[in-house]
Amino acid sequence: MFEIYQSEKTRKYRFRLKARNGEIILSGQAYKDKASCENGIASVGKNGVDESKFHVKNSNDGKKYFVLKSGNGQVIGQSQMYKTDSGLANGIASVGKNCAGKCKDLTD
Repeated sequence: MFEIYQSEKTRKYRFRLKARNGEIILSGQAYKDKASCENGIASVGKNGVDESKFHVKNSNDGKKYFVLKSGNGQVIGQSQMYKTDSGLANGIASVGKNCAGKCKDLTD
């Protein structure tokens, strides 16, 4: 399920993709307006089913995470940090399974 929320501090819109258990799978970038955020969600739906759009990164503390990129190479969203390669692979698979969710407005 996708959630759209607006930061009280920056007033920018963001989205989160959550699994059925409520865990955040992917967090979106900041957008100036809600319509742009909704376009970001649509881009996740389009690109989240293509494994070539996922790029694995390493954090400074040795954990791994992934970013999802659009067709033009822009980052759409970023995952949480993973301790294991299997957890990372499951996270990528979960985006594909969950990216066709419904939007729900939240206030941050």
